[in-house]
Amino acid sequence: MEDRFTYGLNPEKLGAVSSYLCDPNTAPAEFLLVKSQYLAETGRAVSRGALFFQIRQAFLPGEVTAEEANRIGYETAMRWTKGKHQFFVCTHTDKAHIHNHIYFNATAFDRSRKFHNFIGSSFALRRLSDRVCIEHELSVIQNPRQHSKGRFLHYGQWIGGEKPPSAKQRVQLAVLAALEKKPTDFADFLRLMEESGFSVKQGRGGVISFLAPGQEKPTRLRASTLGAGFDPEDIKAVIAGERPLPELTEEPTVPPRRVNLIIDIQERMAQGKGPAYERWAKVYNLKQMAAALQYLQEHHLTDYAALTASTEAAVDHFHKLSDELRTTEEALSKTSELMAATVDYAKTRPVFDGYKAARYSKKYLAQHEAELATYRAAKDTMNTILNGAKLPKIEALKKSRRELAGQKKALYAEYREAQRQMREAVAIKANIDHLLGITDERENKAQER
Repeated sequence: MEDRFTYGLNPEKLGAVSSYLCDPNTAPAEFLLVKSQYLAETGRAVSRGALFFQIRQAFLPGEVTAEEANRIGYETAMRWTKGKHQFFVCTHTDKAHIHNHIYFNATAFDRSRKFHNFIGSSFALRRLSDRVCIEHELSVIQNPRQHSKGRFLHYGQWIGGEKPPSAKQRVQLAVLAALEKKPTDFADFLRLMEESGFSVKQGRGGVISFLAPGQEKPTRLRASTLGAGFDPEDIKAVIAGERPLPELTEEPTVPPRRVNLIIDIQERMAQGKGPAYERWAKVYNLKQMAAALQYLQEHHLTDYAALTASTEAAVDHFHKLSDELRTTEEALSKTSELMAATVDYAKTRPVFDGYKAARYSKKYLAQHEAELATYRAAKDTMNTILNGAKLPKIEALKKSRRELAGQKKALYAEYREAQRQMREAVAIKANIDHLLGITDERENKAQER
């Protein structure tokens, strides 16, 4: 850490420096002090994970001064850490392109949490840096190269092909390997997991977890931990041949920040807002327009007609998924209702047969009034749902309900993503309309009418 900080503060390279919640000259000691306080308050080891993180941010030659670059780096660091981590920004001028070295503490200043790198963090950071540069009317790389044609290695190549899989991935692969051996039942599946080196832990309520050699905490066998298809019921269905093997899914990336509508400042000022609000609204609108410009560049929307078509396509796709989801939910509800009515009918049919054999005796009716009411309600429900069709077997109904529940789960994930894309596209188009005066013209025409 000290070597990295010394490099950043090298006076031969340094053009400007700024800091937040720390002194750059004593940053190593201050970072470690926060970490020691974190250990004392939480009892968690600080040796695990990174001690600090570094961000590099470069600018086009001749586009900014060292002081301007430093201010932009400070703003980028503040928005990336949300003001919760110590950081300092070193602006170097020893190259043709002025660039920033941003160092921030992995432990939050209030010792509440630690920053952990996540999948897609480099993409999220590049989006934030581009947005800040656009807000300051600076150029950004339009089509960044994903690879450096062999001159440099990304992290996966740098560590080589021997990167150990995570505990989650080890359990997933072991489960798939055990299922490929065609176990006869669930107990045989657990035996195969033990033979592959995992300890099987069974908790209350039938909870099952696996502990690999060298693993500290067991990994629970459930879909919320391992992914879709890894619930115990799903595993039993695979063993019975009722569903295929579960598929390994990629880790989700962090969704981009939502774009909001710009503010009509004149309208708000007419409502009695003060000068401070006006200054804030101008900065806010600038950020929203920068986000809109970044969206247009990323989606290659070069004219207004393309933007309109893209927005309409996003809206149509969302409504189509909404209809599919509604249809699936209705089918799932009817199937569940039919299953419940079938069970009630089967339980109360002997009571009705006894009532019929007793020649509809009032005494028998008084003794079994609740059961007979349940029978009639179940029969009416079955007749309404089936509408003359043949009643499927209960196993077929169970299978249909599982399939519909799986479709609903998959549609919900697609629905939420389509909803996010639609909201973003509509907000972008509304902001562009406001900028071009299209919204104002429509409002004026409406007022004239």
